Amino acid sequence: MTTDRFDVRRRIAAAPDKIFAVLSAPSGHVAIDSSGMLQSAEGDPVRAAGEEFIVHMDRESLNDYPLGKYDVTVIITRFEQDALIEWTISGQVQPPMRHIYGYQLEPVPGGTLVTSYYDWSEIDERYREAGIFPVIPEAGLRATLGILARTVE
Repeated sequence: MTTDRFDVRRRIAAAPDKIFAVLSAPSGHVAIDSSGMLQSAEGDPVRAAGEEFIVHMDRESLNDYPLGKYDVTVIITRFEQDALIEWTISGQVQPPMRHIYGYQLEPVPGGTLVTSYYDWSEIDERYREAGIFPVIPEAGLRATLGILARTVE
């Protein structure tokens, strides 16, 4: 059986607003990235769906697809302050791939249950046939949650 989505969870000993501050800041995405692809970012913290920022990427860290260094525009698709942030990207590869990443935050005693998800169910068939998805493995999402915990706890 195959899947087009990963969901991973981790309880983090920090309040949702503290975690969300990292997730809504372009520099926060770079700080917690476990893949090594995100090099730096430009832009202000996002505050609503439709907002965007730029991330400077280096695909060589994955050594899987010869893109080298490039920029992507992160486009926020869903936003609920301190509870949910989701985005897709647009960049040099066109049409856009239509894969999404997101975080849901749920207050729990002593912290927050953070769900990280990656969904590539809407990608164009040409990308599916190329065999490059998922770009990030489930273990990468788990590792990023570990870095997020280390950053905010």
